Amino acid sequence: MQHIRYLILLLLALTSTVVRATNPEDFRSDALSVETLINDNYAYLERLPNGHYQLTERLRTEAGTVNDQRSLLAFLERAMMLLADHHAITGKSFPNSWAVVPSYADLWVECKTGSCIVTAVKDDSIAAKAGIGAGAQLVAVGDQPVAKAIASFWADLGVEKFSDDQAGYAARVLAAGRRDRLRSITTKDPRGKQQTYKLANLYTLDNAAPPVTTSRKTGVFSLRINNSLGDDATIAAFDQAMAQAKPEDRIVIDLTDTPSGGSTTIARAIMGWFVQSPHFYQMHRAPSEERRTGIARQWVEQVLPRGSGKYHAGPITVRVGRWTGSMGEGLAIGLNAIGAKVEGDPMSGLLGSIEDISLPNSGLIFKLPTERLMTVDGVPREDFRPAPPSD
Repeated sequence: MQHIRYLILLLLALTSTVVRATNPEDFRSDALSVETLINDNYAYLERLPNGHYQLTERLRTEAGTVNDQRSLLAFLERAMMLLADHHAITGKSFPNSWAVVPSYADLWVECKTGSCIVTAVKDDSIAAKAGIGAGAQLVAVGDQPVAKAIASFWADLGVEKFSDDQAGYAARVLAAGRRDRLRSITTKDPRGKQQTYKLANLYTLDNAAPPVTTSRKTGVFSLRINNSLGDDATIAAFDQAMAQAKPEDRIVIDLTDTPSGGSTTIARAIMGWFVQSPHFYQMHRAPSEERRTGIARQWVEQVLPRGSGKYHAGPITVRVGRWTGSMGEGLAIGLNAIGAKVEGDPMSGLLGSIEDISLPNSGLIFKLPTERLMTVDGVPREDFRPAPPSD
Protein backbone atom coordinates (compact mmCIF):
# COMPACT_ATOMS: atom_id res chain seq x y z
CA MET A 1 0.00 0.00 0.00
CA GLN A 2 2.84 2.38 0.86
CA HIS A 3 4.40 1.69 -2.56
CA ILE A 4 1.11 2.51 -4.34
CA ARG A 5 0.78 5.78 -2.40
CA TYR A 6 4.35 6.66 -3.38
CA LEU A 7 3.65 6.07 -7.09
CA ILE A 8 0.50 8.20 -6.92
CA LEU A 9 2.41 11.04 -5.26
CA LEU A 10 5.12 10.85 -7.92
CA LEU A 11 2.56 11.07 -10.71
CA LEU A 12 0.81 14.01 -9.03
CA ALA A 13 4.13 15.81 -8.56
CA LEU A 14 5.01 15.31 -12.20
CA THR A 15 1.65 16.44 -13.54
CA SER A 16 1.28 19.36 -11.14
CA THR A 17 4.56 21.09 -12.05
CA VAL A 18 4.00 24.68 -13.12
CA VAL A 19 4.93 24.72 -16.80
CA ARG A 20 5.68 28.07 -18.39
CA ALA A 21 6.61 26.64 -21.79
CA THR A 22 3.73 26.69 -24.28
CA ASN A 23 5.09 25.10 -27.45
CA PRO A 24 7.52 22.35 -28.50
CA GLU A 25 10.22 24.88 -29.39
CA ASP A 26 10.32 26.13 -25.78
CA PHE A 27 10.85 22.62 -24.42
CA ARG A 28 13.43 21.83 -27.09
CA SER A 29 15.28 25.06 -26.30
CA ASP A 30 15.39 24.07 -22.63
CA ALA A 31 16.88 20.69 -23.53
CA LEU A 32 19.58 22.33 -25.62
CA SER A 33 20.34 24.80 -22.80
CA VAL A 34 21.36 22.04 -20.35
CA GLU A 35 24.89 21.79 -21.72
CA THR A 36 25.58 25.50 -21.18
CA LEU A 37 23.92 25.57 -17.76
CA ILE A 38 26.06 22.70 -16.50
CA ASN A 39 29.26 24.21 -17.90
CA ASP A 40 28.42 27.56 -16.31
CA ASN A 41 27.49 26.21 -12.88
CA TYR A 42 29.00 22.79 -12.14
CA ALA A 43 31.75 23.04 -9.53
CA TYR A 44 33.66 19.95 -10.64
CA LEU A 45 34.24 20.34 -14.37
CA GLU A 46 37.78 18.98 -14.07
CA ARG A 47 36.25 15.52 -13.47
CA LEU A 48 34.92 15.55 -17.02
CA PRO A 49 36.78 14.82 -20.28
CA ASN A 50 38.69 17.93 -21.40
CA GLY A 51 37.37 19.81 -18.37
CA HIS A 52 33.89 20.52 -19.70
CA TYR A 53 30.48 18.92 -20.04
CA GLN A 54 29.43 17.76 -23.48
CA LEU A 55 26.35 15.87 -24.61
CA THR A 56 27.02 12.70 -26.52
CA GLU A 57 25.80 12.63 -30.10
CA ARG A 58 23.00 10.31 -29.03
CA LEU A 59 21.78 12.69 -26.33
CA ARG A 60 22.19 15.71 -28.58
CA THR A 61 19.88 13.99 -31.07
CA GLU A 62 17.41 13.27 -28.25
CA ALA A 63 17.49 16.93 -27.21
CA GLY A 64 16.42 17.87 -30.72
CA THR A 65 13.32 15.65 -30.46
CA VAL A 66 12.08 17.04 -27.11
CA ASN A 67 8.61 18.57 -27.55
CA ASP A 68 6.84 18.54 -24.17
CA GLN A 69 7.44 18.37 -20.43
CA ARG A 70 7.57 14.59 -20.28
CA SER A 71 10.14 14.19 -23.04
CA LEU A 72 12.16 17.06 -21.52
CA LEU A 73 12.29 15.35 -18.12
CA ALA A 74 13.23 12.02 -19.71
CA PHE A 75 16.07 13.72 -21.57
CA LEU A 76 17.17 15.67 -18.48
CA GLU A 77 17.44 12.53 -16.34
CA ARG A 78 19.70 10.94 -18.95
CA ALA A 79 21.76 14.07 -19.51
CA MET A 80 22.46 14.34 -15.78
CA MET A 81 23.76 10.76 -15.68
CA LEU A 82 26.63 11.75 -17.96
CA LEU A 83 28.12 13.49 -14.91
CA ALA A 84 28.37 10.16 -13.03
CA ASP A 85 27.73 12.22 -9.90
CA HIS A 86 25.24 10.91 -7.34
CA HIS A 87 24.71 14.46 -6.08
CA ALA A 88 23.51 15.71 -9.48
CA ILE A 89 19.85 14.76 -9.95
CA THR A 90 16.60 16.07 -11.38
CA GLY A 91 14.04 17.80 -9.17
CA LYS A 92 11.19 15.66 -10.54
CA SER A 93 11.15 12.05 -11.68
CA PHE A 94 9.00 9.23 -13.08
CA PRO A 95 7.59 6.23 -11.19
CA ASN A 96 10.05 4.03 -13.11
CA SER A 97 13.10 6.30 -12.75
CA TRP A 98 16.31 4.85 -11.38
CA ALA A 99 16.57 5.00 -7.58
CA VAL A 100 18.52 7.89 -6.08
CA VAL A 101 21.85 6.72 -4.64
CA PRO A 102 22.68 6.62 -1.76
CA SER A 103 19.27 7.64 -0.34
CA TYR A 104 17.47 4.64 -1.82
CA ALA A 105 20.36 2.20 -2.15
CA ASP A 106 21.44 -0.52 0.28
CA LEU A 107 24.53 -1.76 -1.59
CA TRP A 108 27.70 0.23 -2.17
CA VAL A 109 29.56 -1.19 -5.16
CA GLU A 110 33.01 -0.30 -6.48
CA CYS A 111 34.50 -1.53 -9.74
CA LYS A 112 38.07 -2.05 -10.89
CA THR A 113 39.32 -3.65 -14.09
CA GLY A 114 35.98 -5.25 -14.81
CA SER A 115 35.35 -6.66 -11.32
CA CYS A 116 32.63 -5.10 -9.15
CA ILE A 117 32.73 -5.67 -5.39
CA VAL A 118 30.10 -4.88 -2.78
CA THR A 119 32.22 -2.89 -0.33
CA ALA A 120 29.39 -1.95 2.06
CA VAL A 121 25.86 -3.07 2.85
CA LYS A 122 23.47 -0.81 4.71
CA ASP A 123 22.68 -2.06 8.22
CA ASP A 124 19.27 -3.70 8.66
CA SER A 125 18.46 -3.11 4.99
CA ILE A 126 16.61 -5.34 2.55
CA ALA A 127 19.92 -6.53 1.09
CA ALA A 128 21.47 -7.15 4.50
CA LYS A 129 18.46 -9.16 5.68
CA ALA A 130 18.63 -11.23 2.49
CA GLY A 131 22.18 -12.22 3.39
CA ILE A 132 24.34 -10.11 1.07
CA GLY A 133 27.55 -9.09 2.82
CA ALA A 134 30.45 -6.77 2.19
CA GLY A 135 33.13 -8.45 0.10
CA ALA A 136 30.69 -10.19 -2.21
CA GLN A 137 31.30 -9.84 -5.94
CA LEU A 138 28.42 -8.45 -7.97
CA VAL A 139 28.03 -11.01 -10.75
CA ALA A 140 24.84 -10.03 -12.56
CA VAL A 141 22.01 -7.52 -12.54
CA GLY A 142 18.78 -8.96 -13.87
CA ASP A 143 19.67 -11.45 -16.58
CA GLN A 144 22.87 -9.66 -17.63
CA PRO A 145 26.41 -10.21 -16.39
CA VAL A 146 27.41 -7.06 -14.52
CA ALA A 147 30.09 -6.03 -17.03
CA LYS A 148 27.56 -6.24 -19.85
CA ALA A 149 24.90 -4.41 -17.81
CA ILE A 150 27.33 -1.56 -17.09
CA ALA A 151 28.42 -1.35 -20.72
CA SER A 152 24.76 -1.28 -21.80
CA PHE A 153 24.00 1.45 -19.25
CA TRP A 154 26.65 3.73 -20.74
CA ALA A 155 26.03 2.73 -24.36
CA ASP A 156 22.38 3.71 -23.92
CA LEU A 157 23.63 7.22 -23.14
CA GLY A 158 26.01 7.20 -26.11
CA VAL A 159 29.19 6.52 -24.10
CA GLU A 160 31.47 3.81 -25.49
CA LYS A 161 34.50 4.10 -23.20
CA PHE A 162 34.19 4.62 -19.47
CA SER A 163 36.44 4.65 -16.40
CA ASP A 164 36.35 2.47 -13.30
CA ASP A 165 34.70 5.38 -11.46
CA GLN A 166 31.97 5.56 -14.12
CA ALA A 167 31.56 1.79 -13.92
CA GLY A 168 31.13 2.02 -10.15
CA TYR A 169 28.53 4.78 -10.54
CA ALA A 170 26.56 2.64 -13.01
CA ALA A 171 26.86 -0.46 -10.84
CA ARG A 172 25.47 1.35 -7.79
CA VAL A 173 22.54 2.70 -9.81
CA LEU A 174 21.83 -0.71 -11.34
CA ALA A 175 22.01 -2.41 -7.94
CA ALA A 176 19.57 0.13 -6.47
CA GLY A 177 17.20 -0.58 -9.36
CA ARG A 178 14.11 1.03 -10.80
CA ARG A 179 11.66 2.56 -8.35
CA ASP A 180 8.61 0.59 -9.48
CA ARG A 181 9.89 -2.98 -9.52
CA LEU A 182 11.81 -5.73 -7.78
CA ARG A 183 15.56 -6.00 -8.17
CA SER A 184 17.31 -9.18 -9.34
CA ILE A 185 20.91 -9.28 -8.18
CA THR A 186 23.40 -12.14 -8.38
CA THR A 187 26.45 -12.15 -6.13
CA LYS A 188 29.33 -14.48 -5.36
CA ASP A 189 30.58 -14.47 -1.79
CA PRO A 190 34.28 -14.68 -0.84
CA ARG A 191 33.96 -18.48 -0.55
CA GLY A 192 32.78 -18.72 -4.15
CA LYS A 193 29.09 -19.39 -3.45
CA GLN A 194 26.87 -17.73 -6.06
CA GLN A 195 23.29 -16.74 -5.36
CA THR A 196 20.54 -14.73 -7.05
CA TYR A 197 18.37 -12.48 -4.91
CA LYS A 198 14.98 -10.98 -5.70
CA LEU A 199 14.85 -7.81 -3.64
CA ALA A 200 12.27 -5.08 -3.16
CA ASN A 201 13.48 -1.57 -3.90
CA LEU A 202 13.83 0.89 -1.02
CA TYR A 203 10.93 3.05 -2.23
CA THR A 204 8.59 0.40 -0.84
CA LEU A 205 9.68 1.07 2.73
CA ASP A 206 7.68 3.13 5.20
CA ASN A 207 10.37 4.84 7.26
CA ALA A 208 8.63 5.99 10.41
CA ALA A 209 11.60 6.39 12.76
CA PRO A 210 11.67 9.52 14.95
CA PRO A 211 14.24 12.18 14.02
CA VAL A 212 16.59 11.19 16.86
CA THR A 213 16.84 8.05 18.96
CA THR A 214 19.06 7.61 22.00
CA SER A 215 20.76 4.88 23.98
CA ARG A 216 23.02 4.78 26.99
CA LYS A 217 25.76 2.62 28.40
CA THR A 218 28.18 3.44 31.20
CA GLY A 219 29.64 6.86 30.55
CA VAL A 220 28.42 6.98 26.93
CA PHE A 221 25.28 8.69 25.64
CA SER A 222 24.50 7.92 21.98
CA LEU A 223 22.24 9.92 19.68
CA ARG A 224 21.34 8.44 16.32
CA ILE A 225 20.15 10.81 13.58
CA ASN A 226 17.57 8.87 11.55
CA ASN A 227 18.04 10.43 8.09
CA SER A 228 16.42 13.58 9.45
CA LEU A 229 18.93 16.37 8.77
CA GLY A 230 16.35 17.97 6.47
CA ASP A 231 13.57 17.95 9.08
CA ASP A 232 13.26 21.06 11.27
CA ALA A 233 11.80 18.87 14.02
CA THR A 234 15.27 17.38 14.43
CA ILE A 235 16.45 20.52 16.23
CA ALA A 236 13.92 20.16 19.04
CA ALA A 237 14.42 16.38 19.13
CA PHE A 238 18.19 16.75 19.45
CA ASP A 239 17.79 19.41 22.16
CA GLN A 240 15.42 17.17 24.12
CA ALA A 241 17.82 14.26 23.80
CA MET A 242 20.85 16.32 24.90
CA ALA A 243 18.91 17.48 27.97
CA GLN A 244 19.27 13.85 29.15
CA ALA A 245 23.07 13.86 28.84
CA LYS A 246 25.18 13.92 32.00
CA PRO A 247 28.04 16.45 32.16
CA GLU A 248 30.64 13.67 32.23
CA ASP A 249 29.13 11.66 29.35
CA ARG A 250 30.99 10.93 26.15
CA ILE A 251 28.55 11.91 23.42
CA VAL A 252 28.33 9.59 20.41
CA ILE A 253 26.56 11.06 17.37
CA ASP A 254 25.62 8.33 14.91
CA LEU A 255 25.39 9.66 11.34
CA THR A 256 25.48 6.28 9.60
CA ASP A 257 21.90 6.73 8.34
CA THR A 258 21.92 10.24 6.88
CA PRO A 259 22.10 9.53 3.11
CA SER A 260 19.56 12.16 2.07
CA GLY A 261 21.48 15.17 3.36
CA GLY A 262 19.58 18.12 4.74
CA SER A 263 19.95 21.66 6.02
CA THR A 264 22.98 23.50 7.34
CA THR A 265 20.62 25.12 9.87
CA ILE A 266 20.02 21.75 11.51
CA ALA A 267 23.70 20.83 11.34
CA ARG A 268 24.68 24.11 13.02
CA ALA A 269 22.03 23.57 15.68
CA ILE A 270 23.67 20.25 16.54
CA MET A 271 27.24 21.58 16.44
CA GLY A 272 26.25 24.61 18.49
CA TRP A 273 25.87 22.35 21.54
CA PHE A 274 29.63 21.78 21.59
CA VAL A 275 31.16 25.27 21.24
CA GLN A 276 31.33 28.23 23.61
CA SER A 277 32.50 30.78 21.06
CA PRO A 278 32.26 31.16 17.25
CA HIS A 279 34.19 28.36 15.56
CA PHE A 280 35.09 27.72 11.93
CA TYR A 281 33.71 24.43 10.69
CA GLN A 282 33.62 24.35 6.87
CA MET A 283 35.25 26.04 3.88
CA HIS A 284 33.44 26.96 0.64
CA ARG A 285 34.71 27.79 -2.86
CA ALA A 286 32.67 29.11 -5.80
CA PRO A 287 34.31 27.97 -9.07
CA SER A 288 31.50 29.33 -11.26
CA GLU A 289 32.16 32.87 -10.05
CA GLU A 290 35.86 32.44 -10.73
CA ARG A 291 35.16 31.13 -14.25
CA ARG A 292 32.81 34.02 -14.92
CA THR A 293 34.92 36.86 -13.50
CA GLY A 294 38.45 35.53 -13.22
CA ILE A 295 38.38 36.33 -9.49
CA ALA A 296 38.49 33.47 -7.02
CA ARG A 297 36.05 33.39 -4.12
CA GLN A 298 36.55 31.28 -1.00
CA TRP A 299 35.21 31.65 2.53
CA VAL A 300 34.98 29.82 5.85
CA GLU A 301 31.70 29.35 7.68
CA GLN A 302 31.30 29.47 11.45
CA VAL A 303 29.10 27.72 13.97
CA LEU A 304 27.89 29.77 16.95
CA PRO A 305 27.07 28.64 20.50
CA ARG A 306 23.44 27.78 21.15
CA GLY A 307 23.36 29.53 24.53
CA SER A 308 20.58 29.15 27.11
CA GLY A 309 22.28 26.20 28.78
CA LYS A 310 22.67 24.27 25.53
CA TYR A 311 26.33 23.31 25.92
CA HIS A 312 28.09 20.02 26.56
CA ALA A 313 31.77 20.01 27.50
CA GLY A 314 32.42 16.25 27.34
CA PRO A 315 34.21 14.41 24.54
CA ILE A 316 32.41 13.66 21.25
CA THR A 317 32.68 10.70 18.90
CA VAL A 318 30.99 10.74 15.48
CA ARG A 319 30.21 7.52 13.64
CA VAL A 320 29.99 7.59 9.85
CA GLY A 321 29.82 5.24 6.87
CA ARG A 322 28.77 4.95 3.24
CA TRP A 323 25.25 6.13 4.12
CA THR A 324 26.56 9.35 5.64
CA GLY A 325 25.77 11.69 2.76
CA SER A 326 25.83 15.36 1.85
CA MET A 327 24.83 17.34 4.97
CA GLY A 328 25.72 14.28 7.04
CA GLU A 329 29.23 14.57 5.64
CA GLY A 330 29.22 18.31 6.29
CA LEU A 331 28.18 17.73 9.89
CA ALA A 332 30.94 15.12 10.30
CA ILE A 333 33.72 17.42 9.08
CA GLY A 334 32.24 20.29 11.10
CA LEU A 335 32.23 18.26 14.32
CA ASN A 336 35.77 17.13 13.50
CA ALA A 337 36.80 20.79 13.21
CA ILE A 338 35.51 21.53 16.72
CA GLY A 339 37.36 18.59 18.24
CA ALA A 340 35.24 15.48 17.77
CA LYS A 341 36.73 12.14 16.79
CA VAL A 342 35.15 10.95 13.51
CA GLU A 343 35.39 7.20 13.01
CA GLY A 344 33.96 4.51 10.78
CA ASP A 345 33.98 3.65 7.11
CA PRO A 346 34.40 6.11 4.21
CA MET A 347 31.37 8.33 3.69
CA SER A 348 29.28 8.69 0.51
CA GLY A 349 31.71 11.21 -0.97
CA LEU A 350 28.92 13.34 -2.42
CA LEU A 351 30.37 16.35 -4.17
CA GLY A 352 29.89 19.89 -2.93
CA SER A 353 26.81 21.89 -2.12
CA ILE A 354 23.88 21.57 -4.50
CA GLU A 355 21.74 24.33 -5.95
CA ASP A 356 18.47 24.21 -7.87
CA ILE A 357 19.04 25.17 -11.51
CA SER A 358 15.84 26.14 -13.33
CA LEU A 359 15.41 25.66 -17.07
CA PRO A 360 14.41 29.04 -18.56
CA ASN A 361 11.19 28.18 -20.39
CA SER A 362 9.63 25.22 -18.57
CA GLY A 363 10.86 25.98 -15.04
CA LEU A 364 11.91 22.33 -14.70
CA ILE A 365 14.62 22.02 -12.04
CA PHE A 366 17.76 19.98 -11.74
CA LYS A 367 20.05 19.90 -8.71
CA LEU A 368 23.72 20.52 -9.34
CA PRO A 369 26.80 20.83 -7.10
CA THR A 370 27.75 24.48 -7.57
CA GLU A 371 30.09 25.01 -4.58
CA ARG A 372 33.09 23.01 -3.48
CA LEU A 373 33.12 22.14 0.22
CA MET A 374 36.26 21.50 2.26
CA THR A 375 37.43 21.02 5.80
CA VAL A 376 38.81 24.11 7.54
CA ASP A 377 42.25 22.74 6.63
CA GLY A 378 41.37 22.72 2.95
CA VAL A 379 40.78 18.98 2.45
CA PRO A 380 37.95 18.41 -0.05
CA ARG A 381 34.99 17.00 1.85
CA GLU A 382 34.82 14.02 -0.51
CA ASP A 383 38.44 13.16 0.36
CA PHE A 384 38.01 13.31 4.14
CA ARG A 385 38.68 9.94 5.72
CA PRO A 386 37.47 8.94 9.22
CA ALA A 387 39.55 7.06 11.74
CA PRO A 388 38.99 3.27 11.82
CA PRO A 389 36.04 2.18 13.97
CA SER A 390 36.98 1.71 17.61
CA ASP A 391 34.51 -1.16 18.22
